[in-house]
Amino acid sequence: MAPTDWERVLNPRTVAVLGASGRADNPMARPLRWLAERGFAGRVVPVNPKYPELAGLPCAASLADVEGPVDLVLAMVPAARAVQAVRESGTAGAAAVIVFASGFAEVGPEGAALQQELVATARETGVRVFGPNCQGIVHTPSRLFASFSAAVERPLTGSSGIAYVGQSGAIGGSVLDLAAERGLDLTTWVSTGNQADVDLTEIGLHLVQRPEISVLAVYAEEIPDGAAYARLAATAAAHDTAVVVLRSGRSAAGRRAAVSHTGAMVGDDTAFRLLSRRHGVVLVDDVEELLAAATMLRGQPRPTGRGVAAVTTSGGAGILAADRCEGLGLSVPVLAPETQEKLARIVPDFGAVANPVDVTAQLFNRGDRAFGDVCGIVCADPAVESLLVLVTMVTGQEAVHLAEDLAAAMADSPVPCAVAWLAGPDRTAEARALLTAAGIPVFASIAVASRMLAVLVREPGPDSPAATALTGLLTGPVPADDWELLDVLGVPRPAGAVATDPDEAARIAGDRTVVLKVEGPAHKSDVGGVRIGVPPGRVAAEAAELLALGPSVLVQETAPAGFELLVGATAGVDGWPPVVTVGLGGVATEVHRDLATALAPLDHDAALALLRGLRSWPLLAGHRGAPPLDVDAAAAAVVAVSRAIGHPDLAELEINPLIVGRAGAVAVDVLVRRTEGT
Repeated sequence: MAPTDWERVLNPRTVAVLGASGRADNPMARPLRWLAERGFAGRVVPVNPKYPELAGLPCAASLADVEGPVDLVLAMVPAARAVQAVRESGTAGAAAVIVFASGFAEVGPEGAALQQELVATARETGVRVFGPNCQGIVHTPSRLFASFSAAVERPLTGSSGIAYVGQSGAIGGSVLDLAAERGLDLTTWVSTGNQADVDLTEIGLHLVQRPEISVLAVYAEEIPDGAAYARLAATAAAHDTAVVVLRSGRSAAGRRAAVSHTGAMVGDDTAFRLLSRRHGVVLVDDVEELLAAATMLRGQPRPTGRGVAAVTTSGGAGILAADRCEGLGLSVPVLAPETQEKLARIVPDFGAVANPVDVTAQLFNRGDRAFGDVCGIVCADPAVESLLVLVTMVTGQEAVHLAEDLAAAMADSPVPCAVAWLAGPDRTAEARALLTAAGIPVFASIAVASRMLAVLVREPGPDSPAATALTGLLTGPVPADDWELLDVLGVPRPAGAVATDPDEAARIAGDRTVVLKVEGPAHKSDVGGVRIGVPPGRVAAEAAELLALGPSVLVQETAPAGFELLVGATAGVDGWPPVVTVGLGGVATEVHRDLATALAPLDHDAALALLRGLRSWPLLAGHRGAPPLDVDAAAAAVVAVSRAIGHPDLAELEINPLIVGRAGAVAVDVLVRRTEGT
């Protein structure tokens, strides 16, 4: 299809309301009324042959009867008429049509077939489709209120610079309403519904490039195209537009029958989370957090680290905040002596200046309005990377003064600030509005304010974006033998050979003590298929027992002792990049669940960074005087696995364990899952 003209969608010159309702009490009558009455500068044409006029506007009998070009069509028709509505919209030359009706893929096979027909018609006619089963679009700069959501009843001004895109109309309506109630009218609001054609990544990609948008808030139930999401996240970062995502489900296409420890322990949304971290996308867990994060990001920098200072009017609130922050992985550092000395000149003697800083209620009885000075001094401390202000029963005019002083102190500060105000909104409304206008969010909960500071910390992941240019280590077909694959990748393994009968196993072992492993089961230890330290005289007998469990037995040299590491990778699905995982290995891998993940491929430095992310890293690096192990050899194996998983014939590759010694690392077991048909 030709590139979509998004200006015709968001700033249309002519909007046709197809099937406009004449019943004032019908929710579907709202878009026409709002477009007619709330300042939309373009032309609005209701289309309904039953009426000569609606909302004071002359009606057209059909889209074909609308004079001049049509940019946007609002299809206020039932599902059975939606395909024809799309066809007529295309004939009218519309850039897009919003299909509000439900009754498509969400209701079953018949609805899914109707939705497919809808998409086919859109492709045939060249018109873009929003929905079906959506609640439309609001773009306040053009006064486009093309939605029936009751949240649009509010007098929206679009002052926030925040755009919202989401699949759920009901969730979207709540976001729009709650944001407006807090003085943060959304600038743009889009409900994508079933996403039969236009999905949230496509419209989001356009919105993050618009100069009036500083934050994109997203509610997603599925993101089936990983490459499209990566483009959205990367483009937003390039345009300095913050992105916050609330995701409520996992892509069905990303699920797979995991046979390895890696596949069992790494969730379906791992690639999504890692891509988000790479590009600085903020991930949240509920609607409250979605709004809270968007509020903070619209006018403040992100924290550069985890050091938080709390300035409070209550010692108890400060203690609660310190507990909450440390529980979230934030630190509450003791302020520098020079900082404490400056604070001691302002803070009453019975207050506290170390962190949390307790100014006490006495500060507000002096009349010198020093609260902003306190916050400015605290933010200048080199250990402070974010500020948490905790206000209790400061109300009325004192609350206004506090808000004014805090806003002035934070105006040019590189340190972000969140406020938890533990007093009735009705008694602090003016103060809260002042802070909101200054870009400082006010929360009713210490917990929410603390969590926002935690989730907004931008920390680079262990993956290496530059490593995407690394070539794959497999240039031809994947070897049929899993152990041969390790040889191709350059990962050392114990010498060994496969036997199909007990006598052959004994001949291979010779006079050595060996390890015997049954070939076939994915998890050999689960079926008793591994025998370690088998002396020469017992090889034939134990091999016979193992051959009862599988078709053959691997006879291996005994590997040297060392640290057991898991190194695994899973291939990308539906445009998502492959993921590499390291962890504490051996038979208790799933018990310990000491894992670190990154996007593949990795270079050597990124592989080392990934290993350092393990809780068990000290055991590799040398713990309590123990000599360090060969972490470079371990990293080399991680790099090899990460570069191999990009081969189209590989779905999963796991070494468990990779035994890391003081000199070298040896793979003693490998599991390979090939893609279907290879």
